[in-house]
Amino acid sequence: MKKKLLSLILVASMAASMLAGCGSKDTTETVNDTPAAEEAAGSEDAADSNASSGNLQVGIVLPTKDEPRWLQDQAQFESILGDAGFTNQVLFSQGSSATERTNVETLVSQGIDVLIICAQDAAAAAAAVEEAKAEGVTVIAYDRLITGTDAVDYYVTFDSFSVGAAQGQYLIDNAPAGSGIPLYLYAGAATDNNAFIFFEGAWSVLQPKIADGTFVIANSSEAVALQDKAELTRDEEATIIGQVTTDWDFNVAKSKAEAHLTAASADMKGDVVVLGPNDGTARSIADVFATDKDITSYIITGQDAEIASVQYVIDGKQSMTVFKDTRTLAADSVAMAVSVLNGETPTTDSTYDNGVIEVPSKQTDIVVVTQDNVKSALIDSEYYDASEFTGLE
Repeated sequence: MKKKLLSLILVASMAASMLAGCGSKDTTETVNDTPAAEEAAGSEDAADSNASSGNLQVGIVLPTKDEPRWLQDQAQFESILGDAGFTNQVLFSQGSSATERTNVETLVSQGIDVLIICAQDAAAAAAAVEEAKAEGVTVIAYDRLITGTDAVDYYVTFDSFSVGAAQGQYLIDNAPAGSGIPLYLYAGAATDNNAFIFFEGAWSVLQPKIADGTFVIANSSEAVALQDKAELTRDEEATIIGQVTTDWDFNVAKSKAEAHLTAASADMKGDVVVLGPNDGTARSIADVFATDKDITSYIITGQDAEIASVQYVIDGKQSMTVFKDTRTLAADSVAMAVSVLNGETPTTDSTYDNGVIEVPSKQTDIVVVTQDNVKSALIDSEYYDASEFTGLE
């Protein structure tokens, strides 16, 4: 066991170099035919064997196979933990809190010591992790904070507030000159705590520009009603997000953008700026805005640095993306798991209030990626290979 622990610590510390190719693979949306999907099936077969021998050590639950981001995370977890000799299994909730709970129960029944979980629904996941905690499992919330429970031991995350603030600041810095610029707001899923934090960060920098007339909100009456408030309550944020949520779904984002542009008056078109919550939804929204003959130009944000959106950035179809290096996030999670398995206290650098407790947390830095720094941020860092893109200089 000591050899395994030492090996895993070394692997976690060297994750950025070891996983150079992981982020560049398995990013197609037809996941059943991808190597990652085959690996997932293989890990389930391995888990059956682990269940009989009772030696599964780390269980990972991720939200869905249907977004490239989570397939990247799967590959990274399996690489880090597998190379170090630790038994592990990744399960996907596929947008269902019920499936998520079943996944947790399955992993607990196989004897895991540590659960790493990215919640499908921040509140609904509380019941699932409480079951794990009751069985002596250490719970690490991954990327999304689980709320309303004291059964979360640790939280590993990117600074979600900073992500939203970076998106908002990009719109400010790159907006057309003048005032009265139409601003279209979109948000993630109302069930995702991070969606609130992203929006809070964006609002913190956009609100002064809304209040002084630089931007005019084009697609949310709830946001207009609250436009003079620099700080919003959770309930106030919820009213806005309820109007502009994409549910992190490409099709929902597309339909909502189409409806908003159909309803928009002429003065809410022309040169516009758009708060796109993540890459998948940003591409859908961008495609809609690009085909509206009354939209002269648009600036749109994203996050996750998905391959398709990096190509959109190169092609000028998406203005920016926030790069969150999942190699580092996965390595931070593994380092926490190592500490737990070694009977030590994991290193943290902040806390997050989940409504019941202040959860000890570890934050990972973010990078804004535009046409100007795609190569240095994503290619030179070996997150992606240049061959995966066209038009890259």
